[in-house]
Amino acid sequence: MSSSCLPATTDSIAQALEAKDPAEAISILYRILDNPSSSSEALRIKEQAISNLSDLLRQENRAEELRSLLTQLRPFFSLIPKAKTAKIVRGIIDAVAKIPGTSDLQISLCKEMVQWTRAEKRTFLRQRVEARLAALLMENKEYAEALTLLSGLVKEVRRLDDKLLLVDIDLLESKLHFSLRNLPKAKAALTAARTAANAIYVPPAQQGTIDLQSGILHAEEKDYKTAYSYFFEAFEAFNALEDPRAVFSLKYMLLCKIMVNQADDVAGIISSKAGLQYVGPELDAMKAVADAHSKRSLKSFETALRDYRAQLEDDPIVHRHLSSLYDTLLEQNLCRLIEPFSRVEIAHVAELIELPVDHVEKKLSQMILDKKFAGTLDQGAGCLIIFDDPKPDAIFPATLETISNIGKVVDSLYIRSARIMA
Repeated sequence: MSSSCLPATTDSIAQALEAKDPAEAISILYRILDNPSSSSEALRIKEQAISNLSDLLRQENRAEELRSLLTQLRPFFSLIPKAKTAKIVRGIIDAVAKIPGTSDLQISLCKEMVQWTRAEKRTFLRQRVEARLAALLMENKEYAEALTLLSGLVKEVRRLDDKLLLVDIDLLESKLHFSLRNLPKAKAALTAARTAANAIYVPPAQQGTIDLQSGILHAEEKDYKTAYSYFFEAFEAFNALEDPRAVFSLKYMLLCKIMVNQADDVAGIISSKAGLQYVGPELDAMKAVADAHSKRSLKSFETALRDYRAQLEDDPIVHRHLSSLYDTLLEQNLCRLIEPFSRVEIAHVAELIELPVDHVEKKLSQMILDKKFAGTLDQGAGCLIIFDDPKPDAIFPATLETISNIGKVVDSLYIRSARIMA
């Protein structure tokens, strides 16, 4: 950064744009910001210089310089309206967010800005930065701190009746409770977000986020048909905006189709006009799962999970549902294989189902405990012994019913006698 300042004029901005390399352009823009002039034209030029400078620093992945830029601009913020200050601060925080591997830096930057906004009594900006900080803490899995921050923020924003920010915070709270596996509170927070959203105009991206979260919560309750309709709404909103979240909405739509045993529809959705735009690893993973489900093949299912680990195992929403689907498929296949036998070697069952012996043995013992079939494991001989289903004895239920009826008669007689004696 050069010590000599440049005049805050459009010519200086043009000079920065015509610079041969980014380093020279950055230096020119810093020199424009060093200009002490505070006329309305100079302030306008400086705002443009800040926007260009944050873009260049982001492209160069200079996150620390973006952080120091925010500190350097604090005297400048006292010269411009609070709304413009909020726009610049949020713009620079967004620029840092676009640089990979800066989550810790973003958290410390947001904490610094919260302290500054408290000192400067900039309430509306502080609330937005705190909401951003809570989202970052949640991504960093610091759930307790995020929840503490949000609970105070929700009360404050409700008092001010800032509906748009309230929608953001309620949505964030819903995601946070879902991450903590607290489904009732997640649903309550989402209902609050919907109520606030109904009272104002909500941008399409925000509406898409609400629909996406609704779909996730309905899928968690095994209501896959309703979840599919919400994911479809979210997909349409994100697709129109060319938002990268569109592919995840489409992925969850395909998941719902698989979970309701309509895996044959998956290929049709992927090959549709909208689906073809997003062909890639995410959709390939769901197609592989759908094919394995259609064939009832556990080996193909495991191959899909292994080949597309990043898309299936590392996505917590997909992983949770596919785990239950895998268990169901495994149980169905094992029940079908052991049905003809009264005694069978576990190694033979494992060979038939093409899975490791210890894995099959563990699952069989779990199924016996869950009373999916009557049997026992002879681990010394490495065999599974299957018992015939015990025939229910009709005498015991009939006896219990008779005793119950006698009890009702005695109670009735007691009530009558009490009335006569009264």
